[in-house]
Amino acid sequence: MSRVLLPALLLAATAASGVQAAPRGEIRLTQAEIAAQHRASGGPGTSGVAGIQTIVLAGDPTAAGPYTIELRVPANTKIAAHTHRDNRTAVVVSGIWHFGYGAVATASATKALGPGSFYSEPGGDAHFAMTGATPVTVIISGFGPTDTHFIEAGHEAKKEKQP
Repeated sequence: MSRVLLPALLLAATAASGVQAAPRGEIRLTQAEIAAQHRASGGPGTSGVAGIQTIVLAGDPTAAGPYTIELRVPANTKIAAHTHRDNRTAVVVSGIWHFGYGAVATASATKALGPGSFYSEPGGDAHFAMTGATPVTVIISGFGPTDTHFIEAGHEAKKEKQP
């Protein structure tokens, strides 16, 4: 995915949204305004793990068209291998996101992605993620509708127990 494609996708998702939109579909949200928006656990295209907060920034992940969501993932969280039907791209905003590709979630198969890092979630390709001792925030954009299908039944997502 090129560096030009991410801003274009984010711009398209923003323009398609009615969230605080001006007549031309413009959106400007401060961190405080984003924090004040409704947060849900779960929802289309999310792992559904307890504690993960999902904020829709633009568009509608349940409908056809571009969307952008923010995920706030607690420390010591593991998201099992899963797929989404749509192609998605993401940027790490804060924390260290341990992200990997494959049908089995293992720490050794992840790459540590810090703030400003970029990654993709190709449609139908299995991937997984983990956090360490600090929470992580990522912003994900795609073209909906999106969904989540876990590879192994019973291995959706879980909050790891602290030692």
